[in-house]
Amino acid sequence: MLTSFNEAQARRALDLAREALDVEGEAIRKLSARLDRDDSVPRAVALMMACKGRIVVSGMGKSGHIGRKIAATLASTGTPALFLHPGEAAHGDLGMVTSQDVLIAISYSGESSELAIVIPAVKRMNVPVIAMTGKPESSLALAADVHLDVAVEKEACPLNLAPTASTTATLALGDALAVALLELRGFKSDDFARSHPGGALGRRLLTHVRDVMRSGDAVPKVKPDALLTDALLEISHKGMGMTAIVDDAGRPVGVFTDGDLRRLIEKIQDFSKLAIRDVMHPNPRRVHPEQLAVDAVAVMEEFRINQMLVTDADGVLVGALHIHDLTRAKVI
Repeated sequence: MLTSFNEAQARRALDLAREALDVEGEAIRKLSARLDRDDSVPRAVALMMACKGRIVVSGMGKSGHIGRKIAATLASTGTPALFLHPGEAAHGDLGMVTSQDVLIAISYSGESSELAIVIPAVKRMNVPVIAMTGKPESSLALAADVHLDVAVEKEACPLNLAPTASTTATLALGDALAVALLELRGFKSDDFARSHPGGALGRRLLTHVRDVMRSGDAVPKVKPDALLTDALLEISHKGMGMTAIVDDAGRPVGVFTDGDLRRLIEKIQDFSKLAIRDVMHPNPRRVHPEQLAVDAVAVMEEFRINQMLVTDADGVLVGALHIHDLTRAKVI
């Protein structure tokens, strides 16, 4: 911490930060309150729902930064979208836009000279235009098929100059459009995961038990009449800290873990003649290979266990899971 930053300055910094958040929060609340005054939001959503191409978002400066985020949010929630820089559009990038697209043009003043060049060109292509401005009488607002009013009473900037509350309101309304489209399109968590295959959420929603379980000879298992010593050898060889006990049909009837062994040693000194059926835990927890791996994690956490058995529709043992398998797969 800077030594020159005294306690009074720290208090003032905190007050200024709180004031900025209050101004921006109030801007969003007032934006929400006035949505019912016209049908602009439903009309905008209808245009975007009917779009057979992509939602093209464009804006200059801070509006451009907000536009990139809106385009990214739309794309990740089931509405194909891209960002078009209006300056580059006038020099060839307008070729990205097709007659099947919808344009969202963002400019708080509604008088961006770069967008003023783009709008007539896209209108000639019969591309619907949704404008997001703070000036309903601006050139952009009047040229648009739908105008979304993102006006704010003041910026969070003490000078009332830097785009702060206005960009926050614009971003919030962009998120609102994306959420409305997500719901109306029936976009589900699986769809979201497919858009995010490289992230933690994608792994959690796309990884099934079958993808991470151990199978075949890697699954430790013994028969109920096996000696405990034989079961311990199976546990040691397979390295899962447990073994399943299965009947003649291959269905698990019990499980025995390293923890069970430690507790058994405290009670019995000589267990060389014990059968595994006499010390196993009956009715072990199990999951199906088609279940999501996160379902297995939830069961493990609920019952504080590190291993689980995997059985098929007939109840036959087909695999086993260790908490480390889920960790390596980055499910947890």
